[in-house]
Amino acid sequence: MNEIKFRLKIKMESPAAADYIFKIVLTGDSGVGKSNLLSRFTRNEFTLESRSTIGVEFSTKEVQVDGKTVKVQIWDTAGQERFMAITKAYYRNAYGALLVFDILKASTFQNLDQWIRYNEVRANAGIDCCVVLIGNKSDQRHIRAVMSDDAKKYADERNIKYMETSALDATNVEQAFRILIQDIYKFFAEKMDLMKDDNKQIVTLKQPQQQQQQQYLPNSAANQCCFS
Repeated sequence: MNEIKFRLKIKMESPAAADYIFKIVLTGDSGVGKSNLLSRFTRNEFTLESRSTIGVEFSTKEVQVDGKTVKVQIWDTAGQERFMAITKAYYRNAYGALLVFDILKASTFQNLDQWIRYNEVRANAGIDCCVVLIGNKSDQRHIRAVMSDDAKKYADERNIKYMETSALDATNVEQAFRILIQDIYKFFAEKMDLMKDDNKQIVTLKQPQQQQQQQYLPNSAANQCCFS
């Protein structure tokens, strides 16, 4: 936890380097490869004997989107049920989530429902949080227990994207994170455009009203305005 606080402090001291800062969470059962996906994306590293995450792990990376520098804060949440109460807090204010399962273990796919049915992502991160479903360990797809069609159907029913990755050989890892980041950026940009349009409409509506008020000012008031 001390390491997390230290990294947060560093981020807060140098925010000017990035145009945007987006928070992303990795979630899913223990052992599906979330930590290795994180280390592969941020440091291009893979550890065969990685240990289960206790609580949360935190890392950052800067990427370019439409000529803008985007810093992503990536939170790797523990998959064990006993840590669920702790990790809920880290979903808050998240713009995106990678929902990860192991294509070799059917139980990790079946358990996805607990992360969605109990609103672990939606209730804590918000309904606008972008979600991408990840089937990890595609390097061993010849012994897979979860079929691509089943995972794709699951994603389509929830209106989220689906990709298969391998943290071991780096297949689609960069692409999966970048697709999520681009979706977040697109949503954020559209939201900002709507806010700008709303502000323009407010200004447009107010101007005629002000002109009409000036038109009906008494002559004395109008003279005061002109010569004050």
